[in-house]
Amino acid sequence: MSDDGYEVAIVGAGIVGAACADEFARRGLRVILIDREAVGSGATAAGMGHIVVMDDSDAQFALTHYSQRLWQSLRPELPEDVEYDQCGTIWVAADEEEMAEVRRKADYYSERNLVTDVLDEAQLKTLEPNLRPALAGGLLVPDDGVLYPPCAARVLAERAQQHGAKLQLGCAVERMEQGCVQMSDGHEIRAEFLVNAAGAVAPALTPGLEVKKRKGHLVITDRYPKFLRHQLVELGYLKNAHAVTADSVAFNVQPRRTGQILIGSSRQYGAEDKEVDHDILSRMLQRSQEYMPALGSMSAMRTWTGFRAATPDKLPLIGPWPGDKSLFLATGHEGLGITTSLGTARILVDQITGAQPEIPIEPYLPSRNAKEQVHA
Repeated sequence: MSDDGYEVAIVGAGIVGAACADEFARRGLRVILIDREAVGSGATAAGMGHIVVMDDSDAQFALTHYSQRLWQSLRPELPEDVEYDQCGTIWVAADEEEMAEVRRKADYYSERNLVTDVLDEAQLKTLEPNLRPALAGGLLVPDDGVLYPPCAARVLAERAQQHGAKLQLGCAVERMEQGCVQMSDGHEIRAEFLVNAAGAVAPALTPGLEVKKRKGHLVITDRYPKFLRHQLVELGYLKNAHAVTADSVAFNVQPRRTGQILIGSSRQYGAEDKEVDHDILSRMLQRSQEYMPALGSMSAMRTWTGFRAATPDKLPLIGPWPGDKSLFLATGHEGLGITTSLGTARILVDQITGAQPEIPIEPYLPSRNAKEQVHA
């Protein structure tokens, strides 16, 4: 049996797929959003929910900054349960070497009109008194924020439905190609455009896609109001949590509106099971206590894991997949899918509808991935 009433079929109802469905539907296209599970139940539910500007590369900065502005524009329309909080990020410097990186980041952001504040040791201690003594300082990025990802994904999917999109959950996709999504129950959904937004499982639907799973752990504490005021990230996060091959941990904590504290972060390649890795978890918690010793006496309410979709160059794949004119990708966001979901949706829909994107799209095109495979 076949269903042919759509212009766009999106596979994957995480926050990226939901954002794409919302953007397509608001521009008047007939859309169906498909997932084998609930909206926002995969990597979205395993994300910290940081709306952050990053500068690993100019392309990463462009997409994260653009996306953050889109989130800030949407913020007045978000319900309370999305818990959007513009708490700011402090990149914490442990020593003078890391303070040099603070100053570099500050200059980079300033050149691109992003407000920051370089903090010395005393200023850092005033803003976050529960950090350990004798840290060198940090960089405050006040426009960064946090939100609760599953509810944000739900809101985007609901907005899409309000504009006519259909949501189909509970049935797995076997394959998607040449304008046809083949479901595991034998049902077919046909559309002019297909969007693979399936995150870490995207390569199963698009063979040859260079995306790998990265497993991450998170811990959330009981309620400790006012203990933490900002998202805190160690400067070593750039080399630790984003190591391309090795398992790694880094200090990364986030305040929730409930008074709870979300503790990360870890990254593992090659781990296929969802079970908590107690060695990695122990290393992650030990790292957090090196920066905030009082975390060691707090009660943990829940520990969980998830898989993020990572690409070799740490940039997502957004755009047409070579060899299939119907197929477009919106995957490979790794730990930045929450931040970049709105920007991803906007530039993907711009490509399909022929609108002029607001930022250059070339760094994110899947053709770069295909070219690397040809020359490998």
